[in-house]
Amino acid sequence: YVLKSDPCGRCLILNNVNFSQDSDLSTRDGSDVDCKKLEKRFKALGFDVLTRRDLPAQKMVSELQELAQQDHSALDCCVVVILSHGCQTSHIQFPGGVYGTDGKAIPVEKIVNYFNGSHCPSLRGKPKLFFIQACGGEQRDRGFVVDGDSPGDEAPGGSLESDATPFQTPAGNVDQPDAVASLPTPSDILVSYSTFPGFVSWREASSGSWYVETLDSVLEQYAHSEHLLNMLLRVANAVSAKGRYKQIPGCFNFLRKKFFFRCK
Repeated sequence: YVLKSDPCGRCLILNNVNFSQDSDLSTRDGSDVDCKKLEKRFKALGFDVLTRRDLPAQKMVSELQELAQQDHSALDCCVVVILSHGCQTSHIQFPGGVYGTDGKAIPVEKIVNYFNGSHCPSLRGKPKLFFIQACGGEQRDRGFVVDGDSPGDEAPGGSLESDATPFQTPAGNVDQPDAVASLPTPSDILVSYSTFPGFVSWREASSGSWYVETLDSVLEQYAHSEHLLNMLLRVANAVSAKGRYKQIPGCFNFLRKKFFFRCK
């Protein structure tokens, strides 16, 4: 992909820390640490960064739709970062959902589809990157033993929290498989998840989430020389070696070309 425009694109960060009492969702201590790191990182990578904090689901949707409806003709890329609690949802394309501060979930595939070719024509053929720090579900992975030196137990600081909530099967009819054929093709899209679908995602109050801390560090070291998929492999490898519980980030990649950030 060619990234020549200045700025090279817009970056929206939705950072949910405090949730309503009746949502039964805990405060996400450490998320502001994540948010500050990524604001700084994406500004350094040439993006116009806009941050919104503590939004209920409908307001999150409004911000995402507003970004998708802007004219991106003079820009080469678009980035969306979501830091929140998450859950499993029924899906056709992209798994998982993220919570608004009111405890209502938004499916990731709904978020992604605001930016696809039919809904956001000025981003057609341009890379659209989504980075999601949220749990994919409630499973806690204790991992399995591998040969060689085992990675350390708890990370320092030790106050681990997860971003999980239970999965409820939706009432009523879910789309039948034959509905898939009419969906627009999600080309030029990459969705990077902090954890495997169905599993929790770990975060510490002092240093932020494992995923964002590692992503930021890898971007700092390699964004000037490596393409994005290579860097995400580095993130997955580093996060998978952490802690007593295990976590592995992954991505759904529908990019057609290699993506290199334009480093200033």
